[in-house]
Amino acid sequence: MDTRKELKIFALLALCFAGLYWLPVGQIRFDNAVTEALELSKWYAREHVVLCLLPAFWIAGAIGAFVSKASVMKYLGPKAPKPVAYVVGSVSGCILAVCSCTVLPLFAGIYRMGAGLGPASAFLYSGPAINALAIIMTAKILGIHLGIARAIGAVVFSVIIGVTMAVIFRKEEAAQVRKAAETPVEEPAHPLWQTAVFFMLQVGILIFANWGKGTETTGFFAAVYAAKWWITSALAVVLAVVLWRWFKFVGWKLLAVSAVTAIAGILLPHGAIWAFVAAVLGLAWMTAGRDDEAGEWFAQSWGFAKQIMPLLLAGVLVAGLLLGRPGHEGLIPSEWIAQLVGGNSIGANLFASVAGALMYFATLTEVPILQGLIGSGMGSGPALTLLLAGPALSLPSMIVLNSILGWRKTTVYVGLVIGMATLTGWLYGFLF
Repeated sequence: MDTRKELKIFALLALCFAGLYWLPVGQIRFDNAVTEALELSKWYAREHVVLCLLPAFWIAGAIGAFVSKASVMKYLGPKAPKPVAYVVGSVSGCILAVCSCTVLPLFAGIYRMGAGLGPASAFLYSGPAINALAIIMTAKILGIHLGIARAIGAVVFSVIIGVTMAVIFRKEEAAQVRKAAETPVEEPAHPLWQTAVFFMLQVGILIFANWGKGTETTGFFAAVYAAKWWITSALAVVLAVVLWRWFKFVGWKLLAVSAVTAIAGILLPHGAIWAFVAAVLGLAWMTAGRDDEAGEWFAQSWGFAKQIMPLLLAGVLVAGLLLGRPGHEGLIPSEWIAQLVGGNSIGANLFASVAGALMYFATLTEVPILQGLIGSGMGSGPALTLLLAGPALSLPSMIVLNSILGWRKTTVYVGLVIGMATLTGWLYGFLF
């Protein structure tokens, strides 16, 4: 009998028993924290899984199924011209305007297709951190200085983080280059312009379906919000035509799925959610089990979903238990956080960075949260620190990122975001 193995099993059982034995059920803070964990998970499932993650899984799967490896290597690979690679990585990320969790399957898709670690890391940071609407809201609600500082900081961060990751893990990058040189060049199944239209339609659906409501009732952003479902529906119709004409999907199946989707959207309460569910299930029905590129699309998308979804949901539960939802407390009292981020010390900025990195911020929610914290005495430096670290990271995203990159790369990436946000926030608070 292996004594050490048996002792580990005993210790694990004893730890589980002790945790259950002394579980503080009945104490108000613990019971509230459990409720907050479940409430945050419920909110996440309703607001982000269907409209954010499911489209992101299909886009990530499409990268593996329809994008040739040569194309990824040309623009984002280790041998691609560095200015081109980092511009493409950061710009393509910021166009998406997604949260720290939704960007993960897209990052995993391009990274596994051969993108260099540096450009892929720039994409990973820029996706949730650089958001035109969030920058505008920050400037209007929190002040023009914070808005400008956030915009500049996020753009610069994406490049610096990417370059630093590439330098630190240059040996792995060199191995990637050698592997890329041995990979035979594939002829793409579709012209580049067709593939570009195909992806733009999917990205457009993701963006407009999640277009948030701004603070004003007039203007461009308000008009887009009012028409978001009409725009999303139009893009979906065009995507169905593309799937029929270019990707040889069966016409009557597309019509059937479109009809069910339209009926769900019109007749059911909260129809947009159910229309999305119907469309995703219909797409799965049309692609699963096929032995062509459409079947590969489903297989890749389902692979990402199996890997990422359980880890994300577990992370959301833990984040809700510890920190609660905006306006509600978890195990950690919110007044502790408000007290620790006052002033502009390195400690206050570091705490703001770490707390922001652990919390989950949906797109745009960081602005009203910060407004409340500033009203409670938060310094301007820690405010910028949280804006630079919070949207780009979360406890759920760290858990998933570890499964994609491994603990070493994940630790370095998280450390870079937290460290750079801390120093930048401290400098901003010192100057302003």
